[in-house]
Amino acid sequence: MLESIIEIDQRLFLFLNSLQSNFWDEFFWIITETKTWIPFYFFLFVKTWHHLSSGYQVKMWKSLGLLAVAVGATITLADQTTSGFMKPFFERLRPSHDPVTAPFTEFYEYAKGHVYKGGKFGFASSHAANSFALFGLLSIIFKNKSITITLLIWAFFVSYSRIYLGVHYPGDILVGAMVGTLYGLLVGFLLNKLHSAWIGK
Repeated sequence: MLESIIEIDQRLFLFLNSLQSNFWDEFFWIITETKTWIPFYFFLFVKTWHHLSSGYQVKMWKSLGLLAVAVGATITLADQTTSGFMKPFFERLRPSHDPVTAPFTEFYEYAKGHVYKGGKFGFASSHAANSFALFGLLSIIFKNKSITITLLIWAFFVSYSRIYLGVHYPGDILVGAMVGTLYGLLVGFLLNKLHSAWIGK
């Protein structure tokens, strides 16, 4: 059973990874880099702070503190679970290091003669976990359909970029997304409870 799932995962990866073009090479390389999203993260942080502080300007610094702790806890939990625990525990090779898929994988060439292959192990994806953790956290804070859909699309593209660049199997992405979303929703739920109690909303 497990072998069949792994084989399906490998076949799906090779199919998706083969859909390459020069435009998408550059697009997904930009998408996957954390620094690309710094302005976006800043905007989200400020918007969320304003949302939590609405009607409670006197206590806005309490909202900022709660938000900072919530974001930090969510990302830390998601990242450490995937990178700190799951990758060294399961030791599943990335497709870029797996002898079964590496010879047939398309890689992004970031410099002449150099390709991006990532670290040795890839299960589960911390990129997927972190992006979906933020999606889960903010979706439960705002409870707004438009914001939720926007964040879901963003998390999807960030996660899919890892398959396109040849460093994660779809299964790595799926499990990472599930882990991240779970942490995001959990911390978001606790944040709402603490916010109601502490800020008085």
